[in-house]
Amino acid sequence: MISKSEMKALTVDGEEQAKYDVQEGKSKGIWAKLMQIKIGVVPLPLYVTLAAIIFAASVYNTLPPDMIGGFAVIMILGILLGDLGNRIPILKDIGGPAILALLIPSILVFLNLINPASMKAVTTLMKTSNFLYFYISCLVVGSILGMNGKVLIQGFTRMFVPLVVGTLSAVGMGILVGLLFGYDVKHTLFFIIVPIIGGGIGEGILPLSIAYSSILGQSAETFVGQMIPAAVIGNILAVVCAGLMMRLGEKKTHLSGNGSLVKADKGDDLLQEKDASDKPVDFSLMGAGLLIACTFFIVGTLGHKFIGIPGPVIMILFATFIKCLSWMPNKMEEGAHHLYKFISTSLTWPLMVGLGMLYIPLGDVVKIVTPAYVVICASVVLTMIASGYFVGKLMKMYPVDAAIVTGCHSGLGGTGDVAILSASKRMALMPFAQVATRIGGVSTVILATLLLKLFS
Repeated sequence: MISKSEMKALTVDGEEQAKYDVQEGKSKGIWAKLMQIKIGVVPLPLYVTLAAIIFAASVYNTLPPDMIGGFAVIMILGILLGDLGNRIPILKDIGGPAILALLIPSILVFLNLINPASMKAVTTLMKTSNFLYFYISCLVVGSILGMNGKVLIQGFTRMFVPLVVGTLSAVGMGILVGLLFGYDVKHTLFFIIVPIIGGGIGEGILPLSIAYSSILGQSAETFVGQMIPAAVIGNILAVVCAGLMMRLGEKKTHLSGNGSLVKADKGDDLLQEKDASDKPVDFSLMGAGLLIACTFFIVGTLGHKFIGIPGPVIMILFATFIKCLSWMPNKMEEGAHHLYKFISTSLTWPLMVGLGMLYIPLGDVVKIVTPAYVVICASVVLTMIASGYFVGKLMKMYPVDAAIVTGCHSGLGGTGDVAILSASKRMALMPFAQVATRIGGVSTVILATLLLKLFS
């Protein structure tokens, strides 16, 4: 038999065990709730741990100054900013993730809040390793090889009309608004409008600055500082407009192709990717898709040496040629498509963090911007997008998608294309956006140079 003292001891032990079990249950419950909170797809405790490790490495200067360190920095920020952009009311409806991923890193750099180790790693990834063009190559090749060939050709042939009409209309409207605010026509055209539609900084503003320098007899650096603010403001406005167009397409579905540009006959405007999405991912095929994307980009650089046409344009034309002739095996097209889906889903916001850190110089913008300056930039972008919408509608294109592609002509080149298409959730339009940006940009640079010679 059990004595009273033993019975009492057992009771006390049982009560203590029960209390311990309750406390342990509460702690497990709290931990389970924390694990359910996610930053993007990463559980909050794990995200905080990863962020702390990356931050500590950058502070103690042990962050690898290469692709590993660069990816760590842009991934940890991109996941956070993309998630916040999708959660903040109103902002999430106008391309919030793209806006935050571009502007917050740019602001941090402007305020000198990102340490040198992080900047060095991201610079190596973005500039030395050319991550932007790798991203664009995967998207362009994967989306083209995943399209219906007939719709692809119709899209390329029809898109030039809204692009030309939009460009001419934007130039006219920009000059008119500039006159209303007392701006000189020459200054408005060459230092506000042309930088917006010139195809970005590397492909547009830098060649323009050299041309302006030889014509006007001043240093090229002077002109770069004068033109970059217009390009940056135009790109931000285009991103916001793309987000608004996405919302319009969601509310009025008949106006939107959700990534398809042309209203073709029934069944023709379907993308193969809708079928490929249901197929299991074969990682060996994705590897083949990566090889194909890189090789197509190399074809562009090789062609540029002998033809003089921008490499990305040659890459697009070559991929379209291969697709229309059905020379690529279906399995290889499937691999390129799956790679495109992975890249666009996982690396868009991190890429935009890198672009914001290195290609959105807020210091230059702050020096020159006035309310009137912003209004002129807005008139150019809005006219471009409105023209694309209405002309696209007349040409039996999906007006929302036509407007977004045309709006890419007012972005920061490849940087702008990524931001605008990601804000509108239409990465499948990347080939058309690249053509609008490259062809439109090159044409703008040439015509602006010729006109400046005439006016000088």
